[in-house]
Amino acid sequence: MADKRLTLDFVTPEKVAWSAPADFVVLPAFNGEMGVLPGHQSFMVQLAAGEVRVTTGEEVKNFAISGGFAEIKNDVVSLFAETAEDAGQIDSERARQALEKAKAVVHPGLDPMQLAQMEAAIRFAQVRLRVSRRTKLPPPHNPEP
Repeated sequence: MADKRLTLDFVTPEKVAWSAPADFVVLPAFNGEMGVLPGHQSFMVQLAAGEVRVTTGEEVKNFAISGGFAEIKNDVVSLFAETAEDAGQIDSERARQALEKAKAVVHPGLDPMQLAQMEAAIRFAQVRLRVSRRTKLPPPHNPEP
């Protein structure tokens, strides 16, 4: 089974944001992270705002998504999200400003619909910051035995 791979398709309302082969995909499922390997049973899952990690060989790519859903079928992972951002493309300062702006709008008398929108904006800004920081960290050092 080592020669089998997944195909990952990121779809946003505007376009297919990314499509590539993968060995392993970690999705931010609504009830916790979910790993997908080739041969996974067909499945649909609701996604929360979070990080998608895609492993291909030794390379790991990280993406921030705002939620959505994914379908896993016949070694194809189709991920449908309102937004999907590659970690390397995230502007950390802009994400920090979005977080501060959303936090400033939240107050006790806020309309429930607006409150839900601001809470979602806060969660996504936090995800974007976390994912962007991950790409700035140096790789772990593995000394030879």
